[in-house]
Amino acid sequence: MSDEVRLVLTSDTHVPKCAKSLPAELLDAVERADAVVHAGDWVDTATLDLLESRARLLVAVHGNNDGPDLRARLPEVARAVLGGLRWGVVHDSGPAQGRERRCEQRFPDLDVLVFGHSHIPWDTTGPGGLRLLNPGSPTDRRRQPHRTYMTALVTGGRLAGVELHRLGAVTG
Repeated sequence: MSDEVRLVLTSDTHVPKCAKSLPAELLDAVERADAVVHAGDWVDTATLDLLESRARLLVAVHGNNDGPDLRARLPEVARAVLGGLRWGVVHDSGPAQGRERRCEQRFPDLDVLVFGHSHIPWDTTGPGGLRLLNPGSPTDRRRQPHRTYMTALVTGGRLAGVELHRLGAVTG
C-alpha cells in the first residue's frame, strides 16, 4: 500500500434483518477505499461475499448475531497493518465505562481498535494512545439519530483523519 491509505469502517450491517441490502453510499465508499474494516454482525453470508468481491482488502470479524457459516469464515479478533499503523478489530468491546483502559490492557500492541455491537458511534483515545473507533451501523440506527459508517485516512504512518458519515432513510 502507498503512503496514503483510505479506509472504510463499518459494523452491524444486519442484512437482511434491518435492510434488504447495504446502502449505495456505503458501497460507493467501499469501491474507493484501499481497505474495508467490518466489526461483525453481518447476519448473512451474501453481505460478506459482496464486500469480499468489492473491497481491495477486507479486515473483518464475526459478531454475536452471526451464525456458524460466518463464524467458520471470520475470526473473533482480526489484526492488520494498514498504512504503517497496527489495527485490530473486535465486535464487542464491553461497556462504555472503562472501555479505553480495558481495551488498552487487552490490546497493548495496537494503535487503532475498531469495534461494533452497540450501534453507537464512538471515537476516543485511551490514556496510552490507543484510538478506539465504532462506526455505528449503516442499516440500524437503534437509538441514534442516524445510520452511520466511518472513513479514515492514514498518511505517513499516522491517522490523519476520521470522518463519521450519516446516512439517510433506509430503502427496503
